[in-house]
Amino acid sequence: MARIKPDEVVYALDGEFKKALNDTMAQFAPGVKYNESDLFSFFQKAVYKHCSNWENVPDSCVEASP
Repeated sequence: MARIKPDEVVYALDGEFKKALNDTMAQFAPGVKYNESDLFSFFQKAVYKHCSNWENVPDSCVEASP
């Protein structure tokens, strides 16, 4: 079992997560106006609130860098 820091993963992938959140909003709340930065900030805080500093994930979710 591997361990990750969820809040740091979200920070490292902020561009990808912002795109995913925008796609989600477009699908589930079309026409709703929101500030992308505020939405992502709220998401980051929710991850921090709901996850431990370290979370266990299956080894299949991580790969060592070369």
